[in-house]
Amino acid sequence: MEKRILGLDPGLATLGYGLINCKQSQAKIPESTVKMLDFGVIRTPADAEMGQRLCTLFDDLHTLMEEFQPDLVAIEKLFFYRMSSTIVVAQARGVLILVLGRCRLPYVEYTPAQIKLALTGYGNADKLEVQEAVARELDLEQVPKPDDAADALAVALTAWYQI
Repeated sequence: MEKRILGLDPGLATLGYGLINCKQSQAKIPESTVKMLDFGVIRTPADAEMGQRLCTLFDDLHTLMEEFQPDLVAIEKLFFYRMSSTIVVAQARGVLILVLGRCRLPYVEYTPAQIKLALTGYGNADKLEVQEAVARELDLEQVPKPDDAADALAVALTAWYQI
């Protein structure tokens, strides 16, 4: 079995993405491999009007889906910490879900605690521990930057571990 999983870390100013390819052998002794294919961020300018920022997210996400053609998309669930930022992230997340619906792509969602637990074995792990686990699991020489992209790869890995 082989799957392309796209992880997304939703945000309005910066939306992180990370694409992995996962392969599970069908042999008597199960063996799996995971490989990072791409990662990065979609940025929207802070001085742009909200509608324009959401259009940028829509267009860029649609382009990513066409280019990457993932089998599954994994999204970090919305984390509530400040009402003002939660609302704008929710709007960006709505655009993301719309793009997935239009592309007919299945998706799964994970809370930050679920992601931390999956990668470190500890649901309250700090950001650096999770990023180091991402680098280790994907056999990378350094932690992917920016943080939003590393977070997106963590979400994609969590989905792979849950399959």
